[in-house]
Amino acid sequence: MKEYQTKNPYNGSVIATYSQDTAATINSKLNKAIAIEATWADMEIADRCQLLTNVAELLIDRKEDYAKLMTQEMGKPFSQGISEIEKCAWVCDFYAHNAEDLLADEIIETDADESFISNDPLGCVLAVMPWNYPFWQVIRFAAPTLTAGNTALLKHAQNVTGCSLAIEQLFLDAGYPVGCFQSLKAGHEEIEKLIANDGIKAVTLTGSEKAGKSIARTAGENLKKTVLELGGNNACIVWEDADLDQYIDTMVTARMQNTGQSCIAAKRFIVCEDIYDAFLEKFTKKVKSLKSGDPMKEETFIGVMAREDLAEELQEQVNKSIKQGAKVVLGNMRNEAYFSPTILTDVTEDMPVFKEETFGPVAAIIKVKDRDEAIATAANSRLGLGSMLFTEDIDAAMAIISKIPDGAFFINDMVKSDPRLPFGGTKASGYGRELSREGILEFVNKKTVYIKK
Repeated sequence: MKEYQTKNPYNGSVIATYSQDTAATINSKLNKAIAIEATWADMEIADRCQLLTNVAELLIDRKEDYAKLMTQEMGKPFSQGISEIEKCAWVCDFYAHNAEDLLADEIIETDADESFISNDPLGCVLAVMPWNYPFWQVIRFAAPTLTAGNTALLKHAQNVTGCSLAIEQLFLDAGYPVGCFQSLKAGHEEIEKLIANDGIKAVTLTGSEKAGKSIARTAGENLKKTVLELGGNNACIVWEDADLDQYIDTMVTARMQNTGQSCIAAKRFIVCEDIYDAFLEKFTKKVKSLKSGDPMKEETFIGVMAREDLAEELQEQVNKSIKQGAKVVLGNMRNEAYFSPTILTDVTEDMPVFKEETFGPVAAIIKVKDRDEAIATAANSRLGLGSMLFTEDIDAAMAIISKIPDGAFFINDMVKSDPRLPFGGTKASGYGRELSREGILEFVNKKTVYIKK
């Protein structure tokens, strides 16, 4: 039986040792999910919503424990972990109050006496989730998917196994039936085999482009629906009329929150030359003020990266860009899993920090002549998760929304997920949508019903 350990990235201590699930254990969990499907799907939506309300209440009651667990397993600053759990409670409350309306039959007038679309659950949905937001990524999937009447199996990242098991226990404690939501301690080979099983009806993944392609390939071969939320290389566009005094804190947070380990973080700062010097001065001053240190301390904003190898990969991207001409304004120091907040200027479009996703506290600054060049530069990416634009000229900003083919476009704010709005990307950032009405309808059978009396 294979074993693996979870380790605290801040001090290197071993947190726990786990045995990986065997093929027999995985099949047993799938069979439990299948056994409860009919009973769960037949439950009144109002009753499923009440269970979701229970989850929200438990999340708030346990938020300090869950935040501490995230800090220990992947280094998230404790205060940001508290915010993550509060956001999880928010998405549960949203669906608890709105799912019945969102899932209601849609009446369509035809020549039938009655015709409508019925939103029926699919069955068991497999979720493959990452470590960077170990509760939020899971809860934003589970809240709508379970409330729609599906069951779920979770394959979480191994370094947050404690979070994965805590979430399973959370649903049990909230009153969900055994088998409704279960965690798997499985490797990639076991997951590929599981996707091929007829008991799995659909798959959702949040992760890398490589992982997304692999999951999509296996699911496609077995005619299973997928939703993929992959990487991001979000542009933060700063036009010459941007109010820096009002928004510089937002821009810094957009890059540095969660120690820069976020798919929707601002990664490329594309700044018009008329405001470039003022932007760089204010941005650098604010980044310098961010407190690094023990992620358990309330004042810490920059903790460690989730694993030392991730910090090494980030350092390699930065150093390759420096060899190509990028200049270090701040940072570029690594100590094991810690990578200091870093600002690079003179960044060009052929450098790794422009072309690739930098998953850590590194800001690439690109100077452009004017608004048109800023838009063209922002659109030059294989990824299409989201963009943000800072300007006082709202009319002009709205006029160029369609010129950047991303899944989200935020004006004078950072890209963020909101339960009320659909979330997802384009191009190599994936497809499908989470959250809002679109999210809860991703994993239902939109069945046409036609009745003649």
